[in-house]
Amino acid sequence: MPRDGGEGERAGRRVNAFFRRSTVTFGLLCVGLGLVLVIRTAWEGGGEVGYVLGLLFLALGVGRLYLLRRG
Repeated sequence: MPRDGGEGERAGRRVNAFFRRSTVTFGLLCVGLGLVLVIRTAWEGGGEVGYVLGLLFLALGVGRLYLLRRG
């Protein structure tokens, strides 16, 4: 391409690698946060909101990681 800075395909690979790393980081962070919410809610004696939010964060993280590996 005329305006790609002369890097062409290398720049695209670098962006793709950054995207994959950031997606994995985000997914693992959501899984960890979900687990902490569920465990903390159970430790404190329960509460529907804590379980629901924890499971939603857990599902978000697992789903994100699944979609990354699938695609």
